[in-house]
Amino acid sequence: MYCKPMIIFFILACMACHGNANKNNNAGSVPSQPSSQPYIYCEAIHQIPLPEGYTRKKYGAGSFAGWLQQVGLKKDRTVYLYDGRKKNNQQAQYAVLNISVGNKDLQQCADAVMRLRAEHLFEQKAYDNILFTDNAGTAYQFGKPYTRDNFNNYLQRVFGMCGSASLAKQLTAVKNFEDIETGDVIIRGGFPGHAVIVMDMAVNTEGKKIYLLAQSYMPAQDIHVLVNPNNSDFSPWYEVDDEEKVVTPEYVFGRNELKSW
Repeated sequence: MYCKPMIIFFILACMACHGNANKNNNAGSVPSQPSSQPYIYCEAIHQIPLPEGYTRKKYGAGSFAGWLQQVGLKKDRTVYLYDGRKKNNQQAQYAVLNISVGNKDLQQCADAVMRLRAEHLFEQKAYDNILFTDNAGTAYQFGKPYTRDNFNNYLQRVFGMCGSASLAKQLTAVKNFEDIETGDVIIRGGFPGHAVIVMDMAVNTEGKKIYLLAQSYMPAQDIHVLVNPNNSDFSPWYEVDDEEKVVTPEYVFGRNELKSW
């Protein structure tokens, strides 16, 4: 595994949300500013450089958090839609996860979160734990045969029946945002809503926490690590601070929308 510095600088642009996200009163315009940090290609999430003074959190073997830290990244930072077209907004991502988006307009925001959760459980052979519920509470349980083809077909059914509204019901609210952990989800259930997942965390000697976020969006697109439009010096990392809102490049969440599995 290696990290290779590349002389690539990106400028964050203030762009409208895809779909209907910017029609939500709480999802207003996002501030933009040029990034002062060079893009550094790394092969996996855990190699994304940290701000000075921070140490990446360590998680147990087999944990969802530890698995997320190991997710691979593509060399190409371009975000592609499910049909091979480039996404209009190419300024929101720091890196692109090496995870399939499929060839249908299904793996959108909450679906990407469910994909990552399911992929981890599938790899751990924890097949009985691969279960998602739709908005009416109907459970979709993965079953035999435990093959990749059957798993992919199962996910297609889940993506078609479940979404941000149902996932928000399935997850458990985190009372204090300061307790945020890798694997947690910031989610607003709706039609449409939106969801982003915490991919990694780090802490400094004073106990200050920072975290990485990843998303898919509408239409279905590559899952990507988000830049931080509010703090170019820390980007792509986000700080756990006293702000009431979590401002991402294409959506604005409230601190009270943090949930865990």
